[in-house]
Amino acid sequence: MKLLILYYSMFGHVHKMAEAVAEGAKQIPGTEVILARVPETLPAIVLEKMGAMEAQKKFAHIPVCTVQQLADADAVIFGTPTRFGNMCGQMRQFFDATGGIWKAGALVGKVGSVFTSSGTQHGGQESTLLSVHITLLHHGMIIAGLPYSFDGQQRTDEVTGCSPYGSSTIAGNDGQRWPSENELAGARFQGKYVAGIASKLVQKNLN
Repeated sequence: MKLLILYYSMFGHVHKMAEAVAEGAKQIPGTEVILARVPETLPAIVLEKMGAMEAQKKFAHIPVCTVQQLADADAVIFGTPTRFGNMCGQMRQFFDATGGIWKAGALVGKVGSVFTSSGTQHGGQESTLLSVHITLLHHGMIIAGLPYSFDGQQRTDEVTGCSPYGSSTIAGNDGQRWPSENELAGARFQGKYVAGIASKLVQKNLN
């Protein structure tokens, strides 16, 4: 079973969550996990002025995804930072280029899931996850979130991301806060959960 984790990360917070999602997915036997990034749309000079160039060097080895790779996967977990309560422009532009596989029904019946990051505790995490779900539904994907069987999302003793719609982290206004252990645990749980569902569907189709 081939599981694609497709994401955009500017400063590395979503990348860190993507790695945790991958760790969880690999716990399901027979799962091939592929990490990939959506293409960057901002010029290098803009990224440099935003202070993102140095951070992006840490995950520059992650290959840029093609639309065909999306179609070839058995399940896809998308990661995007929130931009005004919605997905980032880079992710939106990638989705807007998937008309061909939408017409072919290439993602129909495959599992789709989403994780995110925001600058503040109430910075639009849930609306971002739900906004991506809309696109996945148009592609005919089966949406999986982060069920309450992950106990960590019910914690009230610390500031933390994660909701029934997907795992998430809070980067802080200055980007200095990195995913907590609870948030990473949520990402790992989501990866394992999605991979488990997708594996069962693939086996059923083979039989």
